[in-house]
Amino acid sequence: MNQALANAIPDTVAARLDTGLAALNIAPEVDQRARLLGLLALLHKWNRAYNLTAVRSLDDMVTKHLLDSASVLEHVRGPRLLDVGAGPGLPGLVLAILKPELDVTLLDSNGKKVRFQRQAVFELGLTNVTPSQARVESFEATPFDQVISRAFASLEDFIGLTGTLLATDGQWLAMKGKAGDEELAALPDDVALIERRALAVPGEEGARHLLTLARRTD
Repeated sequence: MNQALANAIPDTVAARLDTGLAALNIAPEVDQRARLLGLLALLHKWNRAYNLTAVRSLDDMVTKHLLDSASVLEHVRGPRLLDVGAGPGLPGLVLAILKPELDVTLLDSNGKKVRFQRQAVFELGLTNVTPSQARVESFEATPFDQVISRAFASLEDFIGLTGTLLATDGQWLAMKGKAGDEELAALPDDVALIERRALAVPGEEGARHLLTLARRTD
């Protein structure tokens, strides 16, 4: 990867990432840490020109993008993961960096965000990530083991739009700001909540939750 990208991040910002990952019990390899910092540098650079995210400062990007994405790492098993409504590649790029055995597909309909995904994959030297530009309802692929979204849509829409993209025994992973009781009540009868877990994102004061769902087998 382009080491100059990682070197462009101030030491104080890199330390914020290190502290946050340690709080999440994540100990990245040297090259993984460099790639995370490189992703941060790219996102910050592109955001000034293309408005990829409303988060502007490097410190906030560490918390709201990198650490928020990393907070679900232990719940991602793959091996094939689809990130729906990935935007600039979050959480998929972070998960692909920290768990290189994953095969990650990033899906978004926004051209400039997918162009960023492709540039990040190229500059970071990621061989386990496939960016795809399409609307989810028209996207066709071999079903995935897990499908993840980060505030992509309501649970009902998320599951309804991705049903054909999830393997029979697969899991939906929905990252939410709220626990989602009302949305859970609207789920179809053949979908069950497996786990609802509060996420402790270092430096983030707002509530974060991960809802794991699957098809009923009874």
